[in-house]
Amino acid sequence: MHGYFAEHGYAAVRVDMRGSGESDGLLFDEYLQQEQDDALEIIAWIASQPWCSGAVGLQGKSWGGFNALQIAARQPPALKAIITTFSTDNRYTDDIHYMGGCLLNDNLWWGSIMLAYQSRPLDPQIVGEQWRARWIERLERLPFFPALWMAHPHYDAYWKHGSVCEDLAAIRCPVLAIGGWADAYTNAVPRLLEGLQVPRLGIIGPWGHVYPHDGVPGPAIGYLQEAVRWWDHWLKDRDTGIMREPMLRAYIEESVVPEGTRTFIPGRWVGELDYPSPNITARHMYLGADHALSEHASAVAEFTICSPQSHGKSAGEWMAAGCPGEHPTDQRLDDGGALVFDSAPLTAAMDLLGAPALRLQLAADAPVAQLAVRLGDVAPDGRVTRVSYQVLNLAHRDGHEHPTPLEPGRYYDVPVKMNVCGHRFRPGHRIRLSIATAYWPIVWPAPYRATLTIRADASGLDLPVRGSDPGSAVSFPPPVHGPRTPITKIAPGHVHRYTVQDHVSGETRYITDAVGGVFGEGVLRLDAIDVELAHSLKRELTIRDDDPLSARYRLTQSFELGREGWRTRVDTQAEMHGDRQSFYVTGTLTARLEGVVVAERRWDFTIPRDLV
Repeated sequence: MHGYFAEHGYAAVRVDMRGSGESDGLLFDEYLQQEQDDALEIIAWIASQPWCSGAVGLQGKSWGGFNALQIAARQPPALKAIITTFSTDNRYTDDIHYMGGCLLNDNLWWGSIMLAYQSRPLDPQIVGEQWRARWIERLERLPFFPALWMAHPHYDAYWKHGSVCEDLAAIRCPVLAIGGWADAYTNAVPRLLEGLQVPRLGIIGPWGHVYPHDGVPGPAIGYLQEAVRWWDHWLKDRDTGIMREPMLRAYIEESVVPEGTRTFIPGRWVGELDYPSPNITARHMYLGADHALSEHASAVAEFTICSPQSHGKSAGEWMAAGCPGEHPTDQRLDDGGALVFDSAPLTAAMDLLGAPALRLQLAADAPVAQLAVRLGDVAPDGRVTRVSYQVLNLAHRDGHEHPTPLEPGRYYDVPVKMNVCGHRFRPGHRIRLSIATAYWPIVWPAPYRATLTIRADASGLDLPVRGSDPGSAVSFPPPVHGPRTPITKIAPGHVHRYTVQDHVSGETRYITDAVGGVFGEGVLRLDAIDVELAHSLKRELTIRDDDPLSARYRLTQSFELGREGWRTRVDTQAEMHGDRQSFYVTGTLTARLEGVVVAERRWDFTIPRDLV
């Protein structure tokens, strides 16, 4: 990307965070105050350089997208605009640690990857003879990241720091926010459009956690051209027309075959001039005594549901990243363990754009229980594609800051806002609502095998139905790229993803095994600096359908980096299980230089569950 920006008249600067890459210091966690302070200093330095006009833009994806929002809220004078891609305004509700007050199993995955990333050595060709001593210091001071995040199971001051939703008015520069339907960070885009008071635009495509010009599933778009339009407007004061685009440009996906690997999704781009949009209205649907989902009120009816603990096997990954097999598969695999309501076949197409909202009146037989809801598209042949979903720790029914246990047998009115989506239901297809009490392996199970009782007649679903196009045509140029970094693939990578059910023990295993590259990219050599790298990671999660306390999680990983005479390898292992009171998490790390062990670390944590 940066070569492309340079070709269009921009100085492009990338910075290693304190304690990472070849930078000095130590990195102790994500999004620390020190991280923001360093960014302010860097922006001021850039603005003072003779090659800079004094106007600075900031862009990033994922962690870098968080940074863009957080640093904008600090209001550095030289920062004139940002592009934030696949990020969030709320670190608790929409990051890789918790979802609906439930612990995401990706918390251990990402924390383990952080262990490997932060264990990488400094390059002696850049930093000189100090590299080894500084590397050893990093290894000796390395925190066990998953436990840091598990120690904060509620929305406390730890998560509020860096969550710009706490004060959106602090952001005073223009914002371009980008998301993807297959990504896990897209809920923030409409929230930012609604809550910010500065010039702002949103783009949501079909993509996973990949920049839009490389977007998978396709179609990819000309993101770099769009970024230059944005920068030219706000940094060079040129009228590029970008601020005459609709406030939200979104891709409405057509129904697809529910296969785990998706490289392209048919659909069309639409534009909403403002957001929230008067072109999107809520259509209420009732839950019927006959398991119907309709626009007519139902007779009094109660249903109970206690899902198998392995319910969720067809969920795919919490965050798609362009890998094989990561998308939700046919939802019939999970619907057998759920309470299901179906609409009649649609007589006309229905477009959704926004967040489906569910209201349930329910009771549980345990003080802590989970709710997992899914919206599905049922094709005429019976196959079911997941359109949206959400999970909720019912102890968090009144909010994530001060959860309280359920009173068994007592009925509660529980609102559930599902993930935003853009989807067209074709004529002849049915809308399906599925309600369950577990969603493994996306989230760690509740401590009890709870049964929920649902009062269908007192519950309902609101769908964000989009009207006809308001005359705002949307199109993007085809994707382009800057000069490619010269890379040689030394060996191919592969990713295997599967579940196995043992009919003797009753145990279900979920395995993802990435060899050579954690996203299947293979073993690579960066030719310009003659550095080879290989990253392999295996996740093994197990559970029995009748016992949430049987859940186990083991994650092993290796990261190799170096060149002839300077080859390093880091091996990590993390394991986790729990009882009703606590989580038990252990980790090990071994670092080697030319095959000789230079550092070993071991961690052992007991963490109170605290209504998780």
